[in-house]
Parts: sequence; structure tokens; C-alpha cells
Amino acid sequence: MAALLIEHDPLLINPLDIAERIITEREWAFDRPIEDELVAEVSGTWCNFRIWFTWQPDLGAMMFSCAYDMKIPKCHHATVYPLLTRINERMWLGHFDLCSEDGGVTFRQSTLLKGGSPLGQGYIEELMDIAITECERFYPAFQAVVWAGQKPEDALRFAIFETFGEA
Repeated sequence: MAALLIEHDPLLINPLDIAERIITEREWAFDRPIEDELVAEVSGTWCNFRIWFTWQPDLGAMMFSCAYDMKIPKCHHATVYPLLTRINERMWLGHFDLCSEDGGVTFRQSTLLKGGSPLGQGYIEELMDIAITECERFYPAFQAVVWAGQKPEDALRFAIFETFGEA
């Protein structure tokens, strides 16, 4: 049986140290329960978000997620899955998941940092900003499908509607 051998790169810094500095500067409430995990609370327009960073030094990978402070009841999961598919088709970075156990909706993005991949404050700031922007953008679509009974394509049409110019 073959075994996967992964070398630990001692020069690879923990990106959560950078994330913690940014979160501190933004004055967000956070916790660092262990060295390789960071959790923060962020106030949004529609709801609060919980962001997580998890660092896997052996893999040289960082997982980031941004979860809505809402739970989709199991009886609505079947109507939300088509909406998730339509949203994810439009995503350039990351994707949205629906947890089958607790009904939580989460934006996720993983980054491989081994092999000389650069990572800095700008990257982590952009990652958090993009996630929060996308979560804010699609929140009304989830609400419209779950609570107003709209079809996913109709709910999404309003979420991606963009205005130009000034009134």
C-alpha cells in the first residue's frame, strides 16, 4: 500500500497570523482557539457572518469560510440546492455549500500555499472582502427561495441585478 509523504516546510509561515492582524485592525471580535484555527464575527447588512480560517501546515493549505447567521430548515433543502448550483456557476472564486446536518449556508475557499505560492496581507484582505460581498449579494436570494417560495432563477435574477448611473 502506498503512503502519502508530505514534507513540512519550516519556512512556510502561518497565514492565520496575518489574518489575525487584519481582523484586529478591523476591530472584529475573534477567537484563536488553537494555533491553526481562527474564528471571527462580522456584522453584515442583512445578518452577521462567522468567518473561519483553518491552517494545515503539513499540506501547506489554508481553508477559509464565511457562514451566514441563518439555518435553512431541512424541508427547504431541495429548493435551495438548485439555487446553490446557479450561484456557484457564476462564482470565480470559492463556492457556496449547504450543510446537510444543520442547514448552514457557507462560502468556502481553499488555498494551497506550498511551492512558492505568495500570500500576504492583501490576499487575505481580498479573500475576506470578496466572501463578505458575495454573501451580502446572495442573501436576499436565499431568503426569497426559502421564505417567499420564489423559484431559484427568479430569486437569483434580483440578486445579480446591477444598476448603473445615478437617479
